[in-house]
Amino acid sequence: MGPVPENRRVARRGSGRGRGVAAVLAVLAVVGGAVGLWWTGTLHVNNPSAERFPVRGVDVSRYQGVIDWPVLAGQDIDFAFLKATEGSATVDPRFAANLAGATAAGLRVGAYHFFSFESPGATQADNVIRTVPDGTELLPVAVDVEFYGDFWLHPAPVEDVRRELADLLDRLTRHYGAAPIVYTTGEAYNRYLAGAFDGVDIWIRDVWREPSLADGRAWTFWQFSDRHRLDGYAGEERFIDLNVYAGDRATWEQYGR
Repeated sequence: MGPVPENRRVARRGSGRGRGVAAVLAVLAVVGGAVGLWWTGTLHVNNPSAERFPVRGVDVSRYQGVIDWPVLAGQDIDFAFLKATEGSATVDPRFAANLAGATAAGLRVGAYHFFSFESPGATQADNVIRTVPDGTELLPVAVDVEFYGDFWLHPAPVEDVRRELADLLDRLTRHYGAAPIVYTTGEAYNRYLAGAFDGVDIWIRDVWREPSLADGRAWTFWQFSDRHRLDGYAGEERFIDLNVYAGDRATWEQYGR
């Protein structure tokens, strides 16, 4: 075969580039589609094995609106943590109704408090104690420690947070007779909790993979998704958080009792 004419060489090079561009566009389409499915709550990065983690639950606040608890509980849900309080004065307006509804639906129920970096632990404890009943049927109170607002860029000093958090946890332990659970993110755990507060159980958020705490500590609850869709609520927040308990059903029946 003789030499390939120049115009045919150009055409071949051009068709190669075209195939490369088409391949890149195809990959981008697949990635974009996957991101879209994740964004809409259709595709979930985490899907913990029900065999390994048979006990599952939700956490909710006023943003899920009015909840039909029997419908929600009927979707393989065993427990619910309900936002009760925030800082030293804020009370979630749906807490009382959610507490009554979730309890009547047969779920094990706990309350959670959003920890403020801007107010004393003692007055935050007062807010919780005023709002959350002292009932032996409830799970231990959970305290949510995570960055928010400007604290993402300018985190509160470790010494200050640990001092106020210790005061809050101590007061809640004495009032309710059980050490609180601490909910946290990986970033907040590493800064404020790693190597400290040995007497509390950890509830860790990781929506990408099974958690592994930096100091080797075991976790008790894992929030594995913040973009799930379930039936039974119609608030301004379309999604609901899902969680698993680290143990089996036998240990779950004894947990917090």
